[in-house]
Amino acid sequence: MFPQLLFPRPLFEITAIPALWDNYIWAIHDNQYAAVVDPGEAAPVLAFLDEHSLRLSAVLCTHRHADHTGGIAKLREVYNVPVYGRRHPGNPLVSRDLREGDRIELDAFNNGAGIAFDTLETPGHTDDHLTYLAANIKPDISFGILFCGDVLFGAGCGRNFEGTLAQLHHSLQRLAQLPGDTRVYCAHEYTAANLRFALACEPHNPDIRQRIEQVTQQRAANLPTVPSSIALEKATNPFLRCTQPELIRTLQRHGLTDTGELDIFTALREWRSHF
Repeated sequence: MFPQLLFPRPLFEITAIPALWDNYIWAIHDNQYAAVVDPGEAAPVLAFLDEHSLRLSAVLCTHRHADHTGGIAKLREVYNVPVYGRRHPGNPLVSRDLREGDRIELDAFNNGAGIAFDTLETPGHTDDHLTYLAANIKPDISFGILFCGDVLFGAGCGRNFEGTLAQLHHSLQRLAQLPGDTRVYCAHEYTAANLRFALACEPHNPDIRQRIEQVTQQRAANLPTVPSSIALEKATNPFLRCTQPELIRTLQRHGLTDTGELDIFTALREWRSHF
């Protein structure tokens, strides 16, 4: 069984397909077609399509790491579909090269009305990292839908493999400005571990403690802890809370001297990498 996140019919559903060790491949689908986000392997996608009698219509890539792209070649052997993402030597199967502000139209869904995703460039984890935002899906959905790959996680953020921490911080700040009810679909099941770090940063934050209880229940039931929301991340994710006094005091006890927001973010990311 695949956990499903339902939207009012006859629109579409978003289903988390578990893959590899802790990845989620997101399937956007109705009762005929599916597009997938970050297919790190092909077998679970093909099994999902077969189980639900669906035809693949598109692949969306957030970045070139193998756990997000490893299944594309096999999928395209079966389905000759467009692959959206940033063209890069490390991701040669991208057929639709995207930049900031480009729009993807998935016309097969929503009874032919389609779903449109706008592209945001969000470097800092990798240079080629993109996120995809759908907003104002009518007639029944007023909240946004964000596929954010490895930039923003449940209660955490990705490592800085390329570029600068300033870029990663800027990318996260961009996402934090989205409406609070925007649903956040990240690519890994990291929330429980990230919340342990969040609690160490802000031990008196009741929202973090409440989220830990919820996540514990979800994982005990073998349910995904995502999607979350921008509002929930701003309340519980330390990387979006760099101006909070308790978090700053915690970092000062760990040796922080400069309290500029980027200095705080840098200290947080370094601590998280060794937590």
